[in-house]
Amino acid sequence: MRVYVPLTLAGLAAAHRAGELGPGPFTAYAVTPALREWYVSDDIEELEYAALSRAASASLRLIAGDPQAVRRRVVVAVDVPDNAAVADPDHILDASSLGEVTIPVAVRLTAAAAVHVDSDDADKDVTAAAAALGAADLGDDDAQFTVDGAEDHELLWFGVQEIPHLIG
Repeated sequence: MRVYVPLTLAGLAAAHRAGELGPGPFTAYAVTPALREWYVSDDIEELEYAALSRAASASLRLIAGDPQAVRRRVVVAVDVPDNAAVADPDHILDASSLGEVTIPVAVRLTAAAAVHVDSDDADKDVTAAAAALGAADLGDDDAQFTVDGAEDHELLWFGVQEIPHLIG
């Protein structure tokens, strides 16, 4: 199963140094039954993109919680055994946790298929979105518009071998 792990650039650097994502348990996003039902599609590529987008939103939350974090969303796509990703049955129908799974143990970075990172031109919008996230959560439509502005940026695809360049 492919899971998408939200990080910051500092988190990616730490994972690179350790050679693994973790320690467990940690949160990732995947194509879960609830995500399938919410997205209403049988196209696996669309569903994977939806899970990646959920992880990108979680990365934005990590950035918002760390004033020192570089303002770029980071998501690592990792392949894990199907039974290694567990959805919390208490949150399956909670819209804010669609696609959310828990990975109970650390995962070797060699299991990563790709790294997705914002481009330089997203910095301004990601910075504004991180600042507006709290107000958006409280229902402020203007703040939500600002958060959506960051989500308009497509994450770039990088091979795992490019991590040193990304964190350098």
